[in-house]
Amino acid sequence: MEALMSAIVGVLTACGVYLMLRGRTFPVVLGLTLLTYAVNLFLFSSGRLAIGVPPIIQEQASGYADPLPQALVLTAIVISFAMTAFVIMLSLKARAELGNDQVDGRSEGGEVS
Repeated sequence: MEALMSAIVGVLTACGVYLMLRGRTFPVVLGLTLLTYAVNLFLFSSGRLAIGVPPIIQEQASGYADPLPQALVLTAIVISFAMTAFVIMLSLKARAELGNDQVDGRSEGGEVS
């Protein structure tokens, strides 16, 4: 199971980095989203998911679930949502001002706008 989770995190990270290195804004936004999914999955899996144990320490319980990774993932989800909304609005504004969606501001022919 650990190998599967690490492979999934690795594939998401590799795809996210590949898309972030593209020249257009939509793949960059998609790459950032995939990278945040990989980080969220990594944080969640680092907490050693325990099934059937309570989240609060009780005297009769044999163990408890660690709430820290869950809190970190929840915070990361909120931050990534805000970051994605900001980057989308930034790319739409750049598209409106420059007339194209290239990350470096160049058009298809290579000339700077």
